[in-house]
Amino acid sequence: MRLLFATQNKHKAFEIEQMLDDSFEVLTLSDLQIDDDIPETGDTLQANALIKAKYLHERLGYNCFADDTGLEVQALHGAPGVHSARYAGNDKNDANNIIKLLQQLSGENNRTARFVTSICLFWNSNMFLFEGELKGKILEQPIGKNGFGYDPVFMPDGYDISLAQMDIELKNKISHRAIAFKKMAEFLKEQTDLI
Repeated sequence: MRLLFATQNKHKAFEIEQMLDDSFEVLTLSDLQIDDDIPETGDTLQANALIKAKYLHERLGYNCFADDTGLEVQALHGAPGVHSARYAGNDKNDANNIIKLLQQLSGENNRTARFVTSICLFWNSNMFLFEGELKGKILEQPIGKNGFGYDPVFMPDGYDISLAQMDIELKNKISHRAIAFKKMAEFLKEQTDLI
């Protein structure tokens, strides 16, 4: 069964492919040569995931899903939040986003933060929502080469390494995105078991 993931991000696609069984073929926008800049005009992560998934479902009619993830930092009153990908500008530059975040937290002792992922799935023309959360803290400098986004400066609670120091197997067990994807994968397995 084909399932379209509303992303150009191969890292995200790889993560979800590791969780779904072989009965699913996960396609990305680049697989279909779709380069539409789908607007993310929602004021919540859930709203943005819905906008992206609905856009593709209406355009192509595929079973599809979209996600939106935000980093919420307590000392910054939940920022960057829904603006996480564009925190330092519209070019979505991970390194610049991290630099801006660390500047905003300069001298701040409270580095408590959490990642939240919201997924919107259109399955047989019905909409379903899934969420995942990972609590942790912001490090004072980036550490590690794996992952993407804010992974080098985020240390999950209960660990002494950043997300960017983890291998994909460990990250897929604990990450906010993994938690949300697992909920969706379990739902999809139930649906295929009914067929």
